[in-house]
Amino acid sequence: MRQLPQGVKNLQLYEQRLKQFEDEVCVYPVSCEKLAAGRSDREWLDHVIAGGARIVQLRDKESSDRELLAKALYFREKTQEAGVLFFINDRLDIGLLADVDGMHVGQKDLPPEEIRKLAPDILIGLSCNTEEQAKKLGNEVAQDKSAVSYYNIGPLFQTGTKEGLQDFLGVDGIRKFSTYCPLPFTVMGGIKLSDLESVLNAGAKRVAVVTAISQAENIETETALWQQSIQSARKGGSDAS
Repeated sequence: MRQLPQGVKNLQLYEQRLKQFEDEVCVYPVSCEKLAAGRSDREWLDHVIAGGARIVQLRDKESSDRELLAKALYFREKTQEAGVLFFINDRLDIGLLADVDGMHVGQKDLPPEEIRKLAPDILIGLSCNTEEQAKKLGNEVAQDKSAVSYYNIGPLFQTGTKEGLQDFLGVDGIRKFSTYCPLPFTVMGGIKLSDLESVLNAGAKRVAVVTAISQAENIETETALWQQSIQSARKGGSDAS
């Protein structure tokens, strides 16, 4: 029987979101307007949805609060029309106002248990960058003390989206971290299409991508290539998280 995070109130809504996340999400496009070759986040969104992405994450640390809210409301409208999950990075206030399906946070952001108090039925993702963090999350899940829905393993490779990073996990990080925590997981960090086979062979099923899609000449075509490649590998592989 699936163990639900603490604090969920609308079980049906939460389970619906989680099932879509587990069953449909292959490529996980994350926005970054300054790395999108002059294209706006709104243009990016239209292209990744057209390319078949089943989830999008709005990651914007540059806009004013009002600009970010307007953008989030646009993302919500477009994702609802397409039946796509909409996540936001870090900003609980914007997430609540835009009625997001989920939030992703890092180790220094708002604690997932505090987020769930105000947004009880969203999916909450947590970045795990070290073995200790993955083990801690796994222990909390085992003790039914976690509010997390899924976790991210990364960064796998050198990436330009985060500054000051020196430690990269490589594909072995997928194999190690996934043994520590039973929750579904994503992987992220400098992953290129040429890395995809090794990443999937290590057990990944959902790959979060920033620059490989945002800097592509044709975002729609690139999104479709990632989505279909991961989907095909999953159909031919196991049901690992």
